[in-house]
Amino acid sequence: MSGLVLAGGGHSHALTLRRWAMQPDHRPSELITLVNRTSTALYSGMVPGLIAGIYQRDQVAVDLRKLADQACVALVVADITGLDLQNRELQLAERPALNYEHLSLNLGAETSSSPAANSELVPIKPLEPALAFLSRQDQLMVDRDFATSAFQIVGSGLAAVETALALRQRWPTRPLVLRIRPEHLKQGLRHVLRKADIQIVEAGAPSGSKELQATPGLLCTGSRAPHWLTESDLPCCSNSGRIRTETSLQVIQNPGIFAAGDCAVIDAHPRAPSGVWAVRAAKPLARNLEAACAGQPLQSWRPQRQALQLLGGFHNGLPTAWALRGSRLVGPHPLIWRWKQAIDLRFMARFEPQQAMDPNETMACRGCAAKLPAGTLESALSQAGIAALGTDPEDAAVLPLKTTRAFAPVLQSVDGFPALVSDPWLNGQLTALHACSDLWACGARVLSAQAVVTLPEANDSTQQTLLAQTLAGIRSALNEQGAELIGGHTLEARDGLAQPPLSRAVQVTLSVSGQPDSAFWPKTGLQEGDRLLLSRPLGTGVLFAAAMTGTAPVSALDTALKQMGTSQHCVLEELLDLQREHPDAIHAATDITGFGLLGHLGEMLRDPGLKLVLDGPQIPALPGALSLLQKGYVSSLAPSNRRAWSLLDAGSLQLQLNDIDPGSKEHHALLELLVDPQTCGPLLISVSTRIAHKLTCQSHSAWTEIGNVRKS
Repeated sequence: MSGLVLAGGGHSHALTLRRWAMQPDHRPSELITLVNRTSTALYSGMVPGLIAGIYQRDQVAVDLRKLADQACVALVVADITGLDLQNRELQLAERPALNYEHLSLNLGAETSSSPAANSELVPIKPLEPALAFLSRQDQLMVDRDFATSAFQIVGSGLAAVETALALRQRWPTRPLVLRIRPEHLKQGLRHVLRKADIQIVEAGAPSGSKELQATPGLLCTGSRAPHWLTESDLPCCSNSGRIRTETSLQVIQNPGIFAAGDCAVIDAHPRAPSGVWAVRAAKPLARNLEAACAGQPLQSWRPQRQALQLLGGFHNGLPTAWALRGSRLVGPHPLIWRWKQAIDLRFMARFEPQQAMDPNETMACRGCAAKLPAGTLESALSQAGIAALGTDPEDAAVLPLKTTRAFAPVLQSVDGFPALVSDPWLNGQLTALHACSDLWACGARVLSAQAVVTLPEANDSTQQTLLAQTLAGIRSALNEQGAELIGGHTLEARDGLAQPPLSRAVQVTLSVSGQPDSAFWPKTGLQEGDRLLLSRPLGTGVLFAAAMTGTAPVSALDTALKQMGTSQHCVLEELLDLQREHPDAIHAATDITGFGLLGHLGEMLRDPGLKLVLDGPQIPALPGALSLLQKGYVSSLAPSNRRAWSLLDAGSLQLQLNDIDPGSKEHHALLELLVDPQTCGPLLISVSTRIAHKLTCQSHSAWTEIGNVRKS
């Protein structure tokens, strides 16, 4: 067993993390891990405004990655699939289960009824798939016939009414139908819906029922707890699947497991699922989690019988709102809307940093940006007598096998870095993929790896969890390419107790071995007339530097991590297939890592008779990277990498700007992108024009042509 696991990023857990970020002395000392299916949590009170177009996605989303970092809590982004009570494990999709000593469930809810097999209906919860469905509907609206086709909302509750009114604001002219149960809608709301030109159809009514069966729409038919909870042997309500808890929010007959929000109900004081109760449960939940981890008595909490709910909508095309308490409905009135909007914005403001950090403030970066500067490394190698060997720089070394037997050469490389992310499984995977890239850049398949894992000082169960998750992450990267983890070594750090989260104190180093299919791809084989191709965008260095200050866009980090976690062994296989047809296809190759694009191009350019010409605007960048560079954010390794700008001054490398004005912010950002250190960065190859065309003209090609090789 190991630590406290927070399952779900609902309102109660988000506010608990905020409490620990603001008052770190309240945070339990054990390893704490938050698990959520996405890196953000949508604030339910503002989702109708998001659907209507009043708010943008980032205005209604709590950044769980940033919040977890502030609270010194590890974040795992994964789908939860089940719970093993006997082994105290939270089961996750496509990765190992997480052990827990204490568990807190704040999972939100799902739409209670499922659409029929041939139905065009999509459940409103979970919210992310429903919002994606609406975005696809937006794209189809360019078709005039589609824009005049009906869209339906099924449900009789306030959520269905809010959604219908929000969709009317989103689609002013599209026919909208609200399907309700008979006599389940207040007369005042009926009047507002009709005035908004939303047709109301009662279940069982003959008009249009057949046509509506094939009509796309949203299911807003109430909510229930995630289905896997009822299969977990936890005590759940038979009708809603909600977990039954004591007044302490501890699950009945399950010490050490807590639950709050829409997925739970207090047995002695049942309340309807609502964001209001989830917010109010946050403080008693946090206090009892702290008490349970410290072995102290739990406190009871009794929620008030009724809570005021504010329902947002539109009346005569303008934002308005209703106030609901019990069965009494007041409104609509624009003043109630302003009141609701002020409450919602104040809630979201609680998760913003108190003050923005200076982009010029230096913070030591992690990942491959933690490597020594190139100048320091070269001087140390020279002092050690290693540079005197006279070999060209290569990404991997051929093992000097002393035998006369004809074996294919065996290549070996070593790589590693301090934990880049707080998820030990993901960090193990990224470290392994980064290390494998050295062999891929030489045209070699990875066959095996050995790992050295340094763990922080901690109790046995915590170290066991960190090591098991890290090794599983490494194996996930190796197994998909047919490689094996054949051994390794573990160490315990001796620099004192690490600061939480302890998962960030894990350091992984891997030695990887492999064999090329045939010829070893050199780094220094550039030929005049070659084209330079890059396999993926740049920008991981600046994105994670900005993440350390809490200013990196959530979606940009998600995109970067998705790219980094995608193995490039398939790209290697594509090149090996090409090489069988054209044995001399790859003239030179490398991977772009800590020294940035320019630094590694400098290693390739050893022939004084050649020069490189880069097409600046064609160099791909990850979303958000260039805008952050324009604002002054850079990795801590970037200043030392700027020595590679000397290639531009010496004329060895020419940067074509095209429509970019020299000296502009865009020009400066491009220069910084060229020296941005990459973790799990792209492969770079130098090939003939014919081969370049063959690679780039394919559909879904990974390759982008960024420049060429010319005679100097």
